[in-house]
Order: sequence, then structure tokens, then C-alpha cells
Amino acid sequence: MDKPRVFVTRKVDEAAIALLETVADVEVWPDYKAPSKGALLSNTKDVDGILANTEDRIDEDVLAVSNGRLKVVANMAVGFDNLDVNTATGLGIAMSNTPGVLTKTTAELGFALMMAVSRKIVAGDRDVRDGKWQNWHPSAYLGVDLAGSTLSVIGMGKIGFEFAKRAKAFEMRVLYHNRSPRKDIGEGFEYCGKLETALEQADFLCITTPLTKETHHFIGKAQLSLMKPASILINIARGAVVDNIALFEALKEGRIAGAGLDVTEPEPIPADHPLLTLANVVITPHIGSASQRTRRDMAVLAAQNIKARLSGEPMPSCVNPEAMTRKTQREKEEEFALYALGAELDEEE
Repeated sequence: MDKPRVFVTRKVDEAAIALLETVADVEVWPDYKAPSKGALLSNTKDVDGILANTEDRIDEDVLAVSNGRLKVVANMAVGFDNLDVNTATGLGIAMSNTPGVLTKTTAELGFALMMAVSRKIVAGDRDVRDGKWQNWHPSAYLGVDLAGSTLSVIGMGKIGFEFAKRAKAFEMRVLYHNRSPRKDIGEGFEYCGKLETALEQADFLCITTPLTKETHHFIGKAQLSLMKPASILINIARGAVVDNIALFEALKEGRIAGAGLDVTEPEPIPADHPLLTLANVVITPHIGSASQRTRRDMAVLAAQNIKARLSGEPMPSCVNPEAMTRKTQREKEEEFALYALGAELDEEE
């Protein structure tokens, strides 16, 4: 039997590649830019596994091109809105993400954005570099204190909770909005059953909810209109959770004071996007998980998921475990071939 084949859509830490090579022949996309749809299709033909990331749309076309051979797609991210999970499940293709390993790192980046916007760090740095800072003045670059302010977290999952814990350490009041209250996070975090309450009371709004059909443009014009004029929005979830045009209008018109975005819609954000014309916005290039240790751990976890699936072992973080009980098309064909061979042998005897 041929050795399994795995395609990795971007260069990742060597520890992950070494792990994959213990069970498969591995091909790594060599370019910095993501493979085009055509390149993705040509490189995933007849593969058993794919190690993908958020830029890779693993849709029905990609899932079908392997001629029934594909068994597993490991996404190097917590979110998996770029994966067609329903189609994969029907085809017996397991899919995975990388929860846990990037939680603290992403929360730290979100907190850095909150501080950068609230204390005008980026604007101040820009003025220093451009020679616009002429002298110290009591009314220049006045920001907002975190201590004593109210933070509302939208989506109190693992990342949201880590963000909230850091806010408590800065003496902030913390509210959160979820589908239901969490009973495992201890005291000091106030549940808001109504989104409107969380929006109205927030001095800072941090968005960490997953992107689903229900949360697409979850924060739009109506929601932004409920926020305080001095409030600041932080998005470290997915760009499409926020209607960025509505956000631009709210920022430009002074209906909210600022925003810190690690994610945008689309990504990368075009150079002529109106948000980039505003001085009260800080935008980073989706670097929530971008620390050396975390990106290594993400790649290794993705590789562990692929290795487990190809070895017939439980996957550490499968998002569609029901697929594990289904056979891929190639497995069905091989099973039928063995059955037919057995029938022929019986006839010969």
C-alpha cells in the first residue's frame, strides 16, 4: 500500500513537518502567499491529509478532488469558518482546529490593542516619527483610563475569558454576553442576557465570538448606535462579525471614539479601505496568535491531528467526530474490492 500523502499549505515549524513525516510523504507549499484555488486543487489531488490555515477555503471542490482518498483536514486556527464541515462529514473526512494553544496569546494581543487605542500610542508614535510633536502640553494625547472603566466581552469563550481576567487585573468592571451564563468562571464577571445591555454600558467592547451564520455582522449600525460616544471597540474574533462599513461611519461621525482591529473584512484589508483613513483606528494584520511558541504549538497540534487520523487513533481536537464513524469513498471502494476478491475465490474453490 502506498504511503499516505499530506499537503501543507504554508511553511510551518519544522517540528510539525517532522511529526507528519513519521506517517506520510509531505509536500509543503513553498511560497509566502497562499496557493490560489487552482494551485490548491492541483496540490490536494490524491492526498490523504491537508494542513491548512484560515486563508485556505477548503470547500466542496477541494474535498472532492482527492478522488475519495482524503481522510483529514487540520486547520491551524481555532476558528474553522473556512472549512466546509458539513460536506466533509458526509464524505467521512475528519476536520480539526487548534483550541487552547493560542488562547492567552490572542487575549494578550487584544489587550495590547485596547491599550494602544485608549492611550493613543500609535497616533503618538506616528507624530513623533513625522516631526509633528513639538512640545509637551497638558491637553495633548489625552486617553482613557482602563481602571474604573467597564468592559463588555461579547463571546465569553476561552479567549474572551482570558481577556476578561486581564481586565480584572487592571481594575476594570467586566460584563459579558453569551447565549447563557457561565458557571465555571468564578465571581467578578457580570452576565448580560441582553446584548443591548452589554453595548450600552461598555466603555470598551471586546468581540471574541466565533463567526457563524448567526454572528455575521452581529455588530452593525443598530448595535453601534447603542454604544457610548467615548467607547472603544476591539475585535479579535473574525472580521465579518462586525459590519466594517457601519463601524467606519460610527467612528467618522464620532458615535464611538475608537477601534482596535486584528481582523477585518476582507483580509487583507485593501489599502484604499475607508477605515485606513481614520486616526482613531489601530489595525494589525491578524497577528493574535503570532508568537513563536504559539505558532509552533499550533502547527504541532495540527500535525498531531493528521497523524492520529492516518494512524487510526483518536484525534486531539476533531470538530466533526461523527465523520470518524464514516468511511471515505476510497475506503468504501477498497472494502468492496476485497469483498469482490473474496467472492471470486469462493467461486474458484
